[in-house]
Amino acid sequence: MSDDFKLNAMVRNDMGKGASRRLRREANLVPAIIYGGKNAPENISIVSNELEHALQNEAFYSHIITISVDGNDQDVILKDLQRHPSKTVVIHADFLRVSKTQKLHTKVPLHYINEDICVGVKMGGGIISHNMTELDISCLPADLPEYIEVDVSAVDVGGVLHISDIALPSGVESVELSHGAEHDQPIFTINKPKAAVETTDEEGGNEETSEE
Repeated sequence: MSDDFKLNAMVRNDMGKGASRRLRREANLVPAIIYGGKNAPENISIVSNELEHALQNEAFYSHIITISVDGNDQDVILKDLQRHPSKTVVIHADFLRVSKTQKLHTKVPLHYINEDICVGVKMGGGIISHNMTELDISCLPADLPEYIEVDVSAVDVGGVLHISDIALPSGVESVELSHGAEHDQPIFTINKPKAAVETTDEEGGNEETSEE
């Protein structure tokens, strides 16, 4: 996995907001940090174009990445990304070191499949609601999935899928479920069509009037 994404970086010695701005404006570099594991945190800089290109691939956000810092390769995952508030420019990135023998905690995207043939939508005219678009997981780096598929074809109107309904890949655990069944949150819902909801409300109102 770690060979799929590789970034070249260099050690960054100048600190502070002013130095970071100069890196971005004058050298086309993005300030970043690598932390975690037994080694001390490293302040680095990455070529902006390389990072932006990698970020266009969804898998980059949940993949093991190899960062070569002055020729020294390190396996990491992306933990945080800061963008300019009014632009799409990346202004800082945080990377966490990972070990092949230690489980890591990260988020992976949820890909909902078969929405076009979902019973609740096709037959009942229901409205899809994505309660979650990513899932907190724990696994060894070798078991880290790019994404997790959730088949919603059988969900009817009013139906709800929870975290426990997800078929997780081998070696992958839900962080939420590890805290107990009470953390089994909804991830996907088929709501009633708006017209049906309004009709139900009106019927309820008429009943109340007749009782008076």
